[in-house]
Amino acid sequence: MEGIYQHFRAEEHSFIDLALEWIVQVEDQYTPRLTDFLDPRQRLILESVVGGYEHVKVKFWGGVAHAERRRALIYPDYYEPTDADFQITLYDIRYPVKFTELTHQKILGTVMSLGMKRDIFGDILTENELWQFFVMSEMKDYIGLQLDKIGKVNIMLEELNLDQALPVRLDWDYIGTTITSLRLDLVVATAHNISRQKAKQLVQGKLVKVNWKTVENPDFECEELDIISARGYGRVKLGEINGHTKKDKMRIEIGYLR
Repeated sequence: MEGIYQHFRAEEHSFIDLALEWIVQVEDQYTPRLTDFLDPRQRLILESVVGGYEHVKVKFWGGVAHAERRRALIYPDYYEPTDADFQITLYDIRYPVKFTELTHQKILGTVMSLGMKRDIFGDILTENELWQFFVMSEMKDYIGLQLDKIGKVNIMLEELNLDQALPVRLDWDYIGTTITSLRLDLVVATAHNISRQKAKQLVQGKLVKVNWKTVENPDFECEELDIISARGYGRVKLGEINGHTKKDKMRIEIGYLR
């Protein structure tokens, strides 16, 4: 399995080590192993690592179809997983709609300020004024006790069945452009039509993430299918690189969430 490392970035090697630990545990104990919520990049890595083992499999579930963040069940090939194995709880946020407005950032900021890791939460869903989120069932009682405000607004959490979850909408519209290199600051500047200097400040100010990890180096080399988010500007996805122009610029597609 040593060859797996060469397919991923150096900063991802620690997660590969963790994935290998999980898989060895499943092999040795011959019982399933459930992870916290993983982002899409972590799932790709885990799936690649599991692929090297003949008698170990992995399945992902986030509580709703197309969830971005999902728990992984790593299991021996004799085992038949069910949705219940993933231990996911859905909470609906009840709040005074007439007097306040919730945002993804407010909700996530509040739960993080309570000392909770992002890994214990799945997707935050919204439609009009409705807000819901998924959490590991092992933590649901703790969350129910701790989370009674978002910002200064009093809220109540109501547990719902998973089939009452709002739909996930992650549709990308791609726009073609050209770029001289895939440096992170240049990609951010191109994607959001801002100056290179402004993009560089965002990166160095720890306000830019690539594949859900903060990157502070403007020289960081982006790759196809990377998800890049800049605080205050939203999220984009690098599409395919479609060759070069006569002036040796790369032809790329940048995806924007609808």
